[in-house]
Amino acid sequence: MSITTARKAELIKSYGTKSGDTGSPEVQVAVLSERINNLTEHFKSHVKDNHSRRGLLKLVSQRRQLLDYLARTDEGRYKSLIGKLGIRR
Repeated sequence: MSITTARKAELIKSYGTKSGDTGSPEVQVAVLSERINNLTEHFKSHVKDNHSRRGLLKLVSQRRQLLDYLARTDEGRYKSLIGKLGIRR
């Protein structure tokens, strides 16, 4: 359910604004989206796993807050990020 270190490093490299950038909203949203996608696949075979479903809802809420912040501060970065990730709003 969690993402590997290599995959996380790849996400940081592709979405970061500079090398070693782990705190920017783009990187945080990309990592959360990867975790959300992994959990969504998990629920296709484990339908009754309600404990993990609660964690999924927390991740979705956290991603939504970061996206709202990004839309509020820099709409261009927000639109490019949701375009890259394929998130609909």
